[in-house]
Amino acid sequence: MTMRSCPCGLLEAYGDCCGRYHSGTTAAPTAEALMRSRYSAFVKGDTGYLLRTWHPRTRPGTLELDPRMRWTGLEILDTSDGSAFHSAGTVEFRASYRGGSLHERSRFERVDGAWVYVDGEFLP
Repeated sequence: MTMRSCPCGLLEAYGDCCGRYHSGTTAAPTAEALMRSRYSAFVKGDTGYLLRTWHPRTRPGTLELDPRMRWTGLEILDTSDGSAFHSAGTVEFRASYRGGSLHERSRFERVDGAWVYVDGEFLP
């Protein structure tokens, strides 16, 4: 029996990695962990989690994901702050999909102690 790694790229099984955040049993402890879990939610099509972890100030009313989109990998390029000791942080990443990639610097903040996605800047 082979263990599949989490879609976020870490070697842990999905249930032990991003799956525990998606199920709501625990919250992502860092901005990077939240970013990874949001990528996994895009892979899994979990719009509920994506909306729950979006800052109330910038969250859209609805979110429609393209079911034909095939995410193929995540690379964390840089992080700034975003640890247990911070109230804000940024994560720069490249998310690959069949046919291309998305390069973004995302901003995260804590709301009621939990990390949430604020917004992102697309990079070349």
